[in-house]
Amino acid sequence: MKGIIRLLLLVAALTTFCGMASAQNSRQRLTREQLAEVQAKHIAKEMAMDDATSQRFIDTFCQFQREIWALGPRPKQSHRQMTDEETEQVLKARFAHSRKILDLRQKYYGIYSEFLTQKQIQRVYELERQMMERLSKRSKRTNR
Repeated sequence: MKGIIRLLLLVAALTTFCGMASAQNSRQRLTREQLAEVQAKHIAKEMAMDDATSQRFIDTFCQFQREIWALGPRPKQSHRQMTDEETEQVLKARFAHSRKILDLRQKYYGIYSEFLTQKQIQRVYELERQMMERLSKRSKRTNR
C-alpha cells in the first residue's frame, strides 16, 4: 500500500513539474512584423513624438523593415577552403547586398527627413542600434 501511495505521489510530482516546464517553453515569440512594430513604438515613445508623427514613423519604420527583409539574408561566409574565384564571388555578393542595404537606408533617410529633424533621425539610428545589440546579446544567451 505504501508503495502505491509513493508511486502516485511521484507521478503527481512529475506531472506538475512537466506542466511547469512546458508552460515556460510555450511563451509565444513575436513575428518579425510584430517585433518591428514594437521597436518602432519604443523609439517613438523614447523620443516623445506626437501622435501624428509617431504613427507616420511607425508606418515608415515597418515598411523599411519589410524592404530589408525582402533583400533576403546576408550572404554567409564560408569556412571551407575556396578557390580565388569562389572567394571573389562571395565577396562581390556581400558587397552587392551591402549596397542594397545602403540604398534602402538612404531612401528612408530622405523619407524620415520629411517629418523628422536631423538630430531626431540620428537619435532613431542610435536607438535602433541599441535595440539590435540588446537583441543580439539576448539571442546569444538563449542559444547557449
